[in-house]
Amino acid sequence: MNYNNIDTEINKLVRELKIRNYSPKTIKSYSACLKKYFWYKKDNLESVDENNIKNFLAFLEKIGKSAQSRNIYLNGIKFYYHDVCGYKKFINIISAKKCQKLPVVLSKHEVEMIISNTDNRKHKLLLSLSYGSGLRVSEVVNLKTSDIDYDRKLIYIRKAKGNKDRVTLLPEKLIDDLKKNILVSNKYIFESERGGKLAIRTAQVIFEKALKQAGILKKATFHSLRHSFATHLLENGVDVRYVQELLGHKNIRTTQIYTHVTNTFISNIKSPL
Repeated sequence: MNYNNIDTEINKLVRELKIRNYSPKTIKSYSACLKKYFWYKKDNLESVDENNIKNFLAFLEKIGKSAQSRNIYLNGIKFYYHDVCGYKKFINIISAKKCQKLPVVLSKHEVEMIISNTDNRKHKLLLSLSYGSGLRVSEVVNLKTSDIDYDRKLIYIRKAKGNKDRVTLLPEKLIDDLKKNILVSNKYIFESERGGKLAIRTAQVIFEKALKQAGILKKATFHSLRHSFATHLLENGVDVRYVQELLGHKNIRTTQIYTHVTNTFISNIKSPL
């Protein structure tokens, strides 16, 4: 197997993705997926072999890759052949059916416990803002001082998932703390001790420590703060279409999954036991 050929084709993929303004995360993901497929294919990298692709996807399933992960591999492979190699025929391989899991949602009391069990003032603000504005971990660490509109109580999210900008809520009760946290020289809202933005993994560790300290046994992740934001808004009677806009979901069906975990109606039903 010629590893130089693999590098050449990966470079072609990266170039095309950059030309089309794909996000750095997608570029990294597609590159890694395609490289693994090339190692599996070994030769004739530019020629389409549907049977070989199916065998590769079956191999991924065998080693425990999720349906969502296998679909990313398939999307990367299809992009390479269609958009880099110019293959015109339809690649007749259907995406794997994803398991529809309900999001892990924290109660308002649990969110309060997590935040209150964070001693560091800056870390407390990070978790509070992520929950109160429905931010992804990547979004909160990328927040800049120029993204905050205190007068209109809005936060501008730049180049979020799908390379889209959106606007979300700035909780009024966090305004004073935000202003105190931001120095004149700050570029990012949450800077690391070495300067520059806080690492995503650092933010996740902050949440994990607070979750453990609060004694909460749910399998929650940093993203559960965003899930909880959406669910609590729906429970407060906010229209699902407005929640969709705040979260930046392209399809309302993505937002509607939170209707399955709201307790608005369930709490009014009494068990027969």
